[in-house]
Amino acid sequence: MSVIQTIRNKYGKIAGGIIAIALIGFIVSDARNGSFGSFFGGHDSNVMKVDGVKIEPKEYNAEINELEVLYTKGRTIDDATRAQLDEEAIQRLVTETAIGEECEKLGIQTTKEEATELVFGPNVAREIAEFQYNGQHIFINDQTGGFDGSRVKEWEKELRESPDKVDPNGTYTKEWETIKSYVLRSNRINKYRALFAGSVYEPMYVAKRAFADQNSRASIRYIKVPFTSVSDNEVKVTDEDLNAYMQKRPGFFQIDQPVRSIEYVSFEINPSAGDTAKALGALNEIKSDFATAKDNKVFVNSKSDDANSYSEAFVNKKIFTSRYADTIIGLPVGTVFGPYYENGSYRLTKVTDKKEQPDSVKYRYILVRSKVSNTEILNDNMAQQRIDSAAAAVKSGMVFDSVVNKYSEDDKSKGGVNYLTLAQVPNYPFKDVQKFIFNGKPGEAKVIRDNEANFVLYFYVEIMEQKGTSMAVQLANVAKILQPSQATTDSIYAKANEFAGKNATAAEFDAAIKKQNLDKRIGDKIAMNNFSIRGLGAAREVVKWTYDHKVGDVSQVFQLGDQRYVIAKVSSIQDKGMMAITPTIRPQLEQLVRDEKKAEIISKKYATAASLDAISSAISTPVQQNDSVMLNGSSIQGMGYEPKVIGYSFCTSFELNKVSPGIKTQGGVYFITVLNRAVAPVDTNNPQLAQMLSSQRMMQEMQEKNSMGQLQQQAIVKKADVKYNYYNF
Repeated sequence: MSVIQTIRNKYGKIAGGIIAIALIGFIVSDARNGSFGSFFGGHDSNVMKVDGVKIEPKEYNAEINELEVLYTKGRTIDDATRAQLDEEAIQRLVTETAIGEECEKLGIQTTKEEATELVFGPNVAREIAEFQYNGQHIFINDQTGGFDGSRVKEWEKELRESPDKVDPNGTYTKEWETIKSYVLRSNRINKYRALFAGSVYEPMYVAKRAFADQNSRASIRYIKVPFTSVSDNEVKVTDEDLNAYMQKRPGFFQIDQPVRSIEYVSFEINPSAGDTAKALGALNEIKSDFATAKDNKVFVNSKSDDANSYSEAFVNKKIFTSRYADTIIGLPVGTVFGPYYENGSYRLTKVTDKKEQPDSVKYRYILVRSKVSNTEILNDNMAQQRIDSAAAAVKSGMVFDSVVNKYSEDDKSKGGVNYLTLAQVPNYPFKDVQKFIFNGKPGEAKVIRDNEANFVLYFYVEIMEQKGTSMAVQLANVAKILQPSQATTDSIYAKANEFAGKNATAAEFDAAIKKQNLDKRIGDKIAMNNFSIRGLGAAREVVKWTYDHKVGDVSQVFQLGDQRYVIAKVSSIQDKGMMAITPTIRPQLEQLVRDEKKAEIISKKYATAASLDAISSAISTPVQQNDSVMLNGSSIQGMGYEPKVIGYSFCTSFELNKVSPGIKTQGGVYFITVLNRAVAPVDTNNPQLAQMLSSQRMMQEMQEKNSMGQLQQQAIVKKADVKYNYYNF
């Protein structure tokens, strides 16, 4: 005890101090990563700031979730789609925040009355009116064919009172609430756009001028001296020339946000020869069993890697796209063809049936629903009685359209008439209906009970017309997808990892690529809010790494999906402002400057030419003529997009029959002589012309109104001060 007491007396204060320091460190560390992060010098927890307004991660995640609901409709999201949604979520947040500030200044808001009208009518939003449940527009009135706000109220009541029956998985509830939120939130932006669109007005004199321009013609003779007539050796391009060229055209070379570029090597994860041999061996082993199999469906489902390998649909030469189609269609029933490689897999194909089938069928039908998505719509006996009544009404001579309107529960706008082609059969959900209309004869009719998965539907179907009968075959396929094995993937990773380990500096990276004759690729204009890189696809981790490192740094190995391993090097960093001259843009920029210098040389060389014929003799190229150059055009037949030539053709200070100065265009320099100009007069006393001008003016005004709001939005967003915290995406 005395020893312990001695330690307490001598070292107690020291131990207490250490504990206190540790606690302070823990608190500061937590603060740096929390809401006080920016104050303590740590990372800001916000995703970004738009004109000083912070966007929280929860807002960002909510935006992504909304996009998933609106655009994917429950479909599986792959890496590429995910990257697109992430980038679009950021752009939408910037747009909503930037324009939201303008709306606040102008007092633009969505009132309670407007919100009611947007959801329940009369000014219902398009997204609300087009909402679908089980593939049906449920807010459409059967009698009027228009939107019915009372059905929206009924739908919301059903969701509240019977969610387990109406929407057991909650999918439609989530979609509905998301769409409502999107509509109400977007309304302010739509009103802001409408504000500017409403200010668009086109005076009549503009319409008159446009009419005159449209009907004005010029006749010219011309000759083009190509840039290739001047050797590249005659033109020297310096860095000063490149900078001067860019300074004269700042709008083309300004960047709105920081961007970075990388150079990278990609080790593609492709199947090896061993993987190919394995797939072929597996098919050869079962080929004889496939030929003698009694139940083709069971055999295919147990042996094939492709879930869609078995189908009862028939195909003919028009829709069977295999390069072996002619051979396979000509085989006897029971024959197995293959193995052969197609669409990423090795395949065996068995001909299971052959017969003559039409290419397309026109039919009409009446539909009665008994059960939809495991939800009973109508008692089965009552549904049977209803379809029998419809069939009896048709047989008694009642007009089919009237029977459709009275009994059918599907789209009635076409009187129940539909078309189905053989190519559409694999995706047609009602197999019994499909079999009847393709195997029956025109004029035949039948009542069909279609029990598919979670649906019970009754059809009355009549075959109206069949076209294009030809030989069709039913096929069963066993596919072995050709994909890299784990051993192959590990081997490729080992090569990539070895490259990264041995070439950790920029000089080593470049030297190794040259020595090993690897394909060095470029990813440029990478913004910090990007989730994909051109050429690589979804590559968010590479983007983040790029912004955490400096020029010349070489990365570790990145695995991008199951396609490739990548090692990158930061090649350039460009801040907001004038674009830097990087290896990526230098070749194109040098060509532009070289062409401009060549244009000066050519223009000076022929500046004193007495005629176009003199230039023609000098370059051995014939003079050409065009008698229909239009003032309101931008292209000339035989010349292409040449607005400068059009400008010279109608410039009143440029005298007729004179040789123009050199006109620099794409690929060379034009010299022209204007033979005549015919500017159309506008007779304002002509009532027919006045009416036409008024109509044109209104159409042009409408087009400008439609584009004005979008252009204004782009301008607001471009002007916004956006600061991204890329590490929080």
